[in-house]
Amino acid sequence: MNFIFTFTGKHFNVYEPEVDMIDPRDISHSLAQLCRFNGHTREFYSVAQHSCIVAELVPEEHKLAALLHDATEAYLGDMTRPLKQWMPDYQGFEDVVWGRVCERFDLAFDLPACIHQADLIALATERRDLMPTDPAIWDCLVGIEPMPEKIRPWSATEARNTYHQRLMNQLAIEHRRKRHE
Repeated sequence: MNFIFTFTGKHFNVYEPEVDMIDPRDISHSLAQLCRFNGHTREFYSVAQHSCIVAELVPEEHKLAALLHDATEAYLGDMTRPLKQWMPDYQGFEDVVWGRVCERFDLAFDLPACIHQADLIALATERRDLMPTDPAIWDCLVGIEPMPEKIRPWSATEARNTYHQRLMNQLAIEHRRKRHE
């Protein structure tokens, strides 16, 4: 078997993904069920909520890409950073799926620097608010300040509904913008 069965009933082929199999409902549902940090937070905290936080930290023109920056995880899961660096084949699959996501939503393959920066700010905030206290230095967070606000984790239902609504709003904004170009 070379496919996963999605929330909306699609057969998503992970080896040869097709653009028309990328569905916002599947992304919203899956990311709301997926936990950040492999579930090692003090309480449930989803990739969908993380993506909403990242989108709040970027300019309007990059909000859609920010919401979708982890969309591959809806189809491939969320592999931890230390493991991902040792699995180049996984990165290849992730790049192919990301390419299909970009094609489906008309995004540039390379994310803008502001999204990478927002992702790090969200990570620093998540570490402060959601992870067990640990004095270890995370090299990727050197010089990165967390947000002043504390994160209040959402339930999976709240994460799915909020993420999906924001994604639909951004898709509508992009559609109107492109129609007027």
